[in-house]
Amino acid sequence: MTEEDHVDIPSTPFLGLAPFLRASIEGQDLQAFARAALGNLNQFPLDANLWMNLSTLMFSLGQRESAFATQNQGLTLQRSFEIPALTQPSSFRILMLMVPGDIAANTPLDCLLEGSDIDLFCHYCALDALLPDPLPPHDAVFIAIGDAPQHRPLLTALATALNDWPVRVLNRPQAIPNTQRDTACQILHDIPGVLMPTTYRISREQLAAVAETSQPLTHIAADLDFPLIVRPFDSHAGRDLERVANIAALQRYLDQVSSTEFFIAPFIDYSGADGLFRKFRIALVGGKPFAVHMAVSAHWMIHYVNAGMYEDTEKRQEEAQFMLHFDAFITRHGQALGMIAERMGLDYVCFDGAETQAGELLIFEIDHVMVVHAMDPVELFPYKQEPIQQIQNALRQLLATTTAETE
Repeated sequence: MTEEDHVDIPSTPFLGLAPFLRASIEGQDLQAFARAALGNLNQFPLDANLWMNLSTLMFSLGQRESAFATQNQGLTLQRSFEIPALTQPSSFRILMLMVPGDIAANTPLDCLLEGSDIDLFCHYCALDALLPDPLPPHDAVFIAIGDAPQHRPLLTALATALNDWPVRVLNRPQAIPNTQRDTACQILHDIPGVLMPTTYRISREQLAAVAETSQPLTHIAADLDFPLIVRPFDSHAGRDLERVANIAALQRYLDQVSSTEFFIAPFIDYSGADGLFRKFRIALVGGKPFAVHMAVSAHWMIHYVNAGMYEDTEKRQEEAQFMLHFDAFITRHGQALGMIAERMGLDYVCFDGAETQAGELLIFEIDHVMVVHAMDPVELFPYKQEPIQQIQNALRQLLATTTAETE
């Protein structure tokens, strides 16, 4: 391929997730964006940024097969991409080490840092392309790779490569496996005031034996009983997550979900005295807790986008009280939050949880790939701006400390 072949490739910016998430929240037509990107690719098929942007759009639209194929095409052209700070020169430069995959595969740090003065240099790692070459100038390395069995070889290789790195490495790769569901519950279950039921990783055959032969759940673990929470081993964002009340429901679930491995755990009724469920997201930045959001719903399986928060003023008022008076939450759970941060060993990590009627801190899942943003309409959610700014400031402080330590 000659140099002239590249002359007409436009300087399309690599957008990351943030602009598309904002567009989705605002109700814009992502299909129209995808059509436009496809049209541009017909004219500029060597534009790697265009391929990657289209891949993110397709993941956002649920077109996973096409999204993976599109991403693969982009990564054959290049593996490193930059999201420059809104204002230049930037204050900090983060080298983000990522992995090919869907939206849940990596920390979407660009959503939290949208419009900031921090440059993000995103490199999609492979065992034969572990680090960008040449290395860009950077003040810190951030391991954005979410835990998964297929990512373990990369994490192991990165742990070795970054062992004596000249700048600080945030979210050390050897701590990432702590976020796997069954590992996390083992790490956190005995913290006073914390309730994280034991999660078991089991095969389809084991579940089928319970469903088809009425084999008791105690054959899997002595403390197991219905109702159960069941999800595929590789599930994220509530995909195929179900509350299974009995053997018949378990059989129906297996008939509908084709996965070969599952996580199961006891279902904990975390409803309040009014029968409603409240689930919050907490960010731990440098060990300090911050409120991200809280959703209120009549259903136990809460996703913020379908909990009615946009439509219900009373729910938003309750969330506002939670976020604006988060100090009261820290007073109740401060010791537990400190122990959680210490045991997880990650500089930046989030967890979804609730408070039981007995006052325990119930943790559903904990990892560093959860979305944190300040994109909800200000007119509906004015109370979110300051708490999210506090998270951004905490990350900046972490970076400032990191930079000072290495100078």
